[in-house]
Amino acid sequence: MTILIIEDEQPAAERLERLIREIEPEAHILGTIVSIKSALKWFEDKPLPDLIFQDIQLSDGNAFEIYKKVKVSSAIVFTTAYDEFALQAFRVNSIDYLLKPIKKEELIRAFEKFRNLKPNPENEKQKLESLLETLTSKKIQYKSRFLIRFGDQIKSIDVNDIAYFFTEDKINYLRTFDGYNYPVDNNLDELEHLLDPSVFFRINRQFIIGIKSIESMYAFSKSRVKINLQPPYNGDTIVSTERSPHFKNWLAGEEQV
Repeated sequence: MTILIIEDEQPAAERLERLIREIEPEAHILGTIVSIKSALKWFEDKPLPDLIFQDIQLSDGNAFEIYKKVKVSSAIVFTTAYDEFALQAFRVNSIDYLLKPIKKEELIRAFEKFRNLKPNPENEKQKLESLLETLTSKKIQYKSRFLIRFGDQIKSIDVNDIAYFFTEDKINYLRTFDGYNYPVDNNLDELEHLLDPSVFFRINRQFIIGIKSIESMYAFSKSRVKINLQPPYNGDTIVSTERSPHFKNWLAGEEQV
């Protein structure tokens, strides 16, 4: 069995590879690809693997863009932190998926399903085409409100009132434009899929910021950008090196990530 991993988060890729080697020691992992661009190049001149583990959200865009441009008949298991719309599309089109962080027992079931069903290349291609049609023909409904619990109180916060999301001391918060912080149940990986990407952007591992929260920006180094937020954050807010090119495209309205 040959396997290709398409995953841009190194810890997630390393964990997946380790689990695969534990479960299927005779499987041949062809490599790990980290972007849409490198995936397209791979499929141009390499033989198709038997099985692909595909992260949905890559650093340079949505993984479905790959399969709009190339015809792939391999069996695909999509991996995602959380995306209810995509998960529903997978269920409708009988596409296999795993939720992050991937659990060993769920990966075992994915391999068992792969072996038992013995995927037919033409069927896999048809299922993928049907999935892409489902995803492109329906409007994704992004989250419009967050239900916040603090103490014995419950509060509904409109997404338009949220300036940014951040992680501090392993707790995830949203900050409203009037300067209040509220803990949220979702982590930043999950929030990336729940928020409208034209309005919110993940600048680094700690922050997802709203376009209207940016007060000013400065060149911090050759490839990074420092942002002053409103309301202010007590600490530096810097766009990571790998996110900077996409951040600039996002500011210009040229890229949805």
